[in-house]
Amino acid sequence: MIIQIALLLVGLVLLVKGADWLVDGASVLAKKKNVSDLAIGLTIVAFGTSAPELVVNAVAASGNYPDIVFGNIIGSNNFNLFIILGISGLIIPLSVQSSTVWKEIPYSLFAAILIFFLANNYLIGNSEGLSRLDAAILLGLFLVFLYYVATQLKTDPSAEILEVKDYSTLKIWVLIFLGLAGLVGGGKLVVDNAVAMAQSLGVSEKIIGLTIVAAGTSLPELATSVVAAMRKNTDIAIGNIIGSNIFNIFLILGVSGLIRPLAYNASFNTDLYILAGGTIFLFLAMFTGKRHRLDRWEAILLLVVYLGYTGYLVSAEL
Repeated sequence: MIIQIALLLVGLVLLVKGADWLVDGASVLAKKKNVSDLAIGLTIVAFGTSAPELVVNAVAASGNYPDIVFGNIIGSNNFNLFIILGISGLIIPLSVQSSTVWKEIPYSLFAAILIFFLANNYLIGNSEGLSRLDAAILLGLFLVFLYYVATQLKTDPSAEILEVKDYSTLKIWVLIFLGLAGLVGGGKLVVDNAVAMAQSLGVSEKIIGLTIVAAGTSLPELATSVVAAMRKNTDIAIGNIIGSNIFNIFLILGVSGLIRPLAYNASFNTDLYILAGGTIFLFLAMFTGKRHRLDRWEAILLLVVYLGYTGYLVSAEL
């Protein structure tokens, strides 16, 4: 068990560092090829924070571990919403742009509701849970979101300012190679040892996916939002989380479902209720106290709900 925990932690470190190296190398390469800051931000940087979830899910889908696939995404989204926003909101009340309140938060809620209906086969009847057709629908909606983000950034010149370092060609390719190797190797270590831990502890893969794997793959979002909150860049702190939750469902579950149709464990419905409820709470919080702001008491409530629910889940399994 100690070896499995150690290997899982090594895998998580490789995932986070691999994503960091890949983003650094690819961003500099793109800049040298005269790719715009906007395009780099929308593709390479956005992919970077979602890369751990994407690689873990690709490995889990290939190995036919659907509970890890769904647990990682639903668990990561709940961790993002309740823990990361909760911690960021404790550091500083989070003011939110009007477009985030009226467009991005509702789109995030729509994503949670849609995956509920698709996975339970309420929209398109099949016996597969998340089929390849469902996955194609998710990816199509991801492209719609990407188009929306691109149009938003074009109307905000300040969003196009991207700081990119200058590396030699050799260092660029070394970073890209190390990044890809770290992601692939880390993803394999995380999935293999998460499954082994579940078997050793006698708990379900679902619980391991919802807790340890989900929290670990959300580390880039945690670092980004906490640093942004400390620097009083509240738009980044909350926009990073909402954007990540949309990416996770539409892009990462979409890719996972294309790799292999995924059986769905209906016990995940409760976790989706929590996700949808938390997103609705976030929307309503924009109209209590100071308008368009997540206050500290609301951030505390997010943290308490998540810790209480996670404690209940774990105690029910042990």
